[in-house]
Order: sequence, then C-alpha cells, then structure tokens
Amino acid sequence: MSGLEIERKFLVVGDDYKRQAFSSSRIMQGYICSSHGRTVRVRLRDTCGYLTIKGPSENGGLSRYEFEKEITKEEAEQLMRLCEPGIIDKTRWLVKSGNHTFEVDEFYGENEGLVIAEVELRSEDESYEKPDFIGQEVTGDRRYYNSHLRKNPFSVWGKEPESASR
Repeated sequence: MSGLEIERKFLVVGDDYKRQAFSSSRIMQGYICSSHGRTVRVRLRDTCGYLTIKGPSENGGLSRYEFEKEITKEEAEQLMRLCEPGIIDKTRWLVKSGNHTFEVDEFYGENEGLVIAEVELRSEDESYEKPDFIGQEVTGDRRYYNSHLRKNPFSVWGKEPESASR
C-alpha cells in the first residue's frame, strides 16, 4: 500500500473499546530512521512483518505520504536489529463505528497507561461516527506519534517538561 494517509487521532476514555472490538493483534515496532518528520519503521504484527516509510505531516498532522510493504517475519526480525533504541509495544484493537474502523492502540512498557484511537479517512473533510470511548483529539500533536513515544515515552511526561512540548 502506498499513497496519502489521512487520519485523525484521539485519546481514549475508559476501556469499552475492548468489549466493542472485533479483532486485536500484538504489535512490536522499531525505527531505522526517524528525523525531520520522516520515518522508516519496521513492524512485527502477530506473525507478519512490515516495512513502512512515512513522509512529513501536512495540514496540521492530518495527512502524510505513506509507503508500506509486507515482508516476512524473519526479515522484520533481522531489520529490528538495525533500529534506533526504543521499541514500541502495543495491542491494536479494531472497532467498527458506522462506515469506519477505529484502530485503538493500548501501549505497554514505558508507554503503559496511554491508549490512542485513530481513524483513517478518504478525504480531510470526510465525516465519521465517533464511538463513545473517544476523548480529546490529538491529531497533529507530535507527542502522540509512535516515533516520538519511542524517544520520549509517556511514563516520563511531567517529569521532564521539555519531553511533552510540541
């Protein structure tokens, strides 16, 4: 898959998303490169691997170019050895809401306690139905980008004021 990724991102309130989910999977991901808004990511999702390249965010973080290629689990495991320090560990829950599917990420490790939902859209002004667990919108807030959470985990926010700055 490649092309323009358009998504909105939200904090999650409560844990009703687990009851509403139709699927879940464990994800481990690392970053070969993450600078100047561009990232090269390696992901292990259950038994599959993925290599993803993302460009800088546009329109207040609402859209960005994304290229993703499925690779073997073994290839992903090898590439994970090349990643910068810090691994993102999370469970992704899929929840249907109207015509959309919300991806809800429950983080572990140094990002324990953080739960974020994303919905992908076909256009920046496309309407969507928010499930009841959707809280504050954080689209474009770099603190909530996985590449940022790797270097500035949720567990240290508030302990280091500069880590939570946009």
